Amino acid sequence: ALRRGGPGDGYPAVKRILVTGSNGQIGAELVPYLRERYGAENVLATARRRVPGPVSEGGPFEILEVRDGRAFSGLMGSFGVDAVIHLAGVLSARAEADPQGSWDVNAGGCFAALECARERGAAFFFPSSIAAFGPSTPPDGTPQVTIQRPTTIYGVAKVTGELLCDYYHLKYGLDTRGLRFPGLISYEAPPGGGTTDYAVHIYYEAVSQGRYTSYIAPGTFMDMMYMPDALEAVVRLMEAEPSKLVHRNAYNVSAMSFEPGQVAASIRKRIPSFEIDYAVDPVRQAIAASWPRSLDCSAARAEWGFAPKYDLDAMTTDMLEKIQKRGPTAGSGLHF
Repeated sequence: ALRRGGPGDGYPAVKRILVTGSNGQIGAELVPYLRERYGAENVLATARRRVPGPVSEGGPFEILEVRDGRAFSGLMGSFGVDAVIHLAGVLSARAEADPQGSWDVNAGGCFAALECARERGAAFFFPSSIAAFGPSTPPDGTPQVTIQRPTTIYGVAKVTGELLCDYYHLKYGLDTRGLRFPGLISYEAPPGGGTTDYAVHIYYEAVSQGRYTSYIAPGTFMDMMYMPDALEAVVRLMEAEPSKLVHRNAYNVSAMSFEPGQVAASIRKRIPSFEIDYAVDPVRQAIAASWPRSLDCSAARAEWGFAPKYDLDAMTTDMLEKIQKRGPTAGSGLHF
């Protein structure tokens, strides 16, 4: 769907890419990554508001409400969009506080974006999540294809998005592709309402306070991935040969599975005085308990070469170095 080729190599030239939700945790890093890879002029960043920084200042940027199909379609036409990276959404814990509003954005926005992509025949990327699974899903070695009965409105919307992408591919031949992301850890944008956000909070607090109070209980394992691996996974999937993609929507991807105490132990290798205690949030703990503890990512490895580079200790080293360099309170905290 995204090609870097040119004349004579058998591939079409670089695509024109529109990214929604560009101010969010993924978008804030993916937009500059795509611009560096494909050229800034070929990546249109969109979001509900303009935030000073690389996303709005490093290339084309437009205000976009993703549910506004007319405006969405107009931007696609004027920019000549060939591929949509649809990241806009409300995260899990925040969505539970406003299920009606989050459904409107997460499911309604996905449907509107797919319709606009269909009109232009543009490739389409959808970020699903481990939230698409539920308590009846096998929690260990969770298969690529398995029962999906989520118990959160965020998860229900993610399953809906996966099925919509399947439908648009089967009915209209749209080139839809997606990943089931685990918790994503990044130093660029502090957390903004996800259940796995503790795994970002803990590093910021380690640098600024030397201690952390976890809202997730000890022994609660969840899948995670460092953002550099997530960015590479998006591009690798979107550049993959279509004929090799069996599952499309959406591939299990993960780099590690850990619980809060293990993160604390990894931090202590660099900050020996670091301390952790617990004040469990029953809402987020219930969400975490309904998700898988480890994913089977063999389909992603076999079909398009998924190969994460960071384990827990390598991620911890990089996170602490980057946060100490830029300051522990940097970033907007917005994921939408």
